[in-house]
Amino acid sequence: MKAGNGKKSIVVIGGGTGTHTVLRGLKQYRKSLNLTAVVSMADSGGSTGRLRDEFGQLPVGDVRMALAALASDNDEHDELLRQLFLHRFDKGNGLSGHNFGNLLLVALTDILGSEESAIHAASRVLRVSGQVVPVTNENVHLVAQYEDGVMVTGEHAIDEPKADRFTKRITKLSVTPRASINARAKDAILKADLIVLGPGDLYTSVLANVVVDGVAEAIKESSGRVVYVCNLMTKAGQTLNMTAQDHVEEIKKYIGVLPDFVVTNVGEFPSKLLLKYEEDQEFPVVANCTNGICTVITDDLLAKEEVVTKSGDTLKRSLIRHDSHKLARKLIDLL
Repeated sequence: MKAGNGKKSIVVIGGGTGTHTVLRGLKQYRKSLNLTAVVSMADSGGSTGRLRDEFGQLPVGDVRMALAALASDNDEHDELLRQLFLHRFDKGNGLSGHNFGNLLLVALTDILGSEESAIHAASRVLRVSGQVVPVTNENVHLVAQYEDGVMVTGEHAIDEPKADRFTKRITKLSVTPRASINARAKDAILKADLIVLGPGDLYTSVLANVVVDGVAEAIKESSGRVVYVCNLMTKAGQTLNMTAQDHVEEIKKYIGVLPDFVVTNVGEFPSKLLLKYEEDQEFPVVANCTNGICTVITDDLLAKEEVVTKSGDTLKRSLIRHDSHKLARKLIDLL
């Protein structure tokens, strides 16, 4: 056991609601796990984008989501703190749309002098189970090159593309300027027993981390097994018409090896929610992976409750998500 304390180590690489979901589930096994979330530093939309532009700091949105997922929830006080950290203002000139947690992290960075110090302080306040580590300490933006040669810069512009990008495939993903992996992120990956990629948008959440120099190398060098949790739905402008096997091939393209395991959903989707997705040309990812070089794990992994968009939130959010407990159980079985 690499952790040296009798616990197994799991590193979750991603960002956004996907990483939040898997961490919430894995936190229930915190007594036997060392958990690390390695999160993207390319976010540029919503509250995070506004704060990034105004303060010049690293983006805080994916950090906030991971911290909230790992926050203590032992009593009502803990739960109130967690809700406060996730609270989004829906009124106030200049304040509407911002998350309290984002503002707190920006303030802590101002006070303590660095983003990592701010994360450590917020982690103590929330009594998190594990650690949240930026994939890089450098200020980067995501760059996507499409099959027609067009290049788009900025995570938000890629995540919520213009109509002329809906049917175009991304052929190359990178960050500008080039950036190196955070030493703490590299150390966690090298010591991991299990490395979890996803769930989350393939390019703007998962691969946004992998294209940082040193991340793919660390994954390949680590003796930990790699599991890719495939997204539930395709995404216009990113993964339109891509099957689960197509997703896996993209993962291999960027990390250089196939994952050891691929987790895909075979549960039945609520028809009323599918209709909402179809309006945006988005559909369930076809689970066409078969056991071969990597092991395929299939099950009904859907959360039953419908996601309700919070007032003041201007970003497009996924309405169909993984069940955190079902997913965590599958991952724990791989240790």
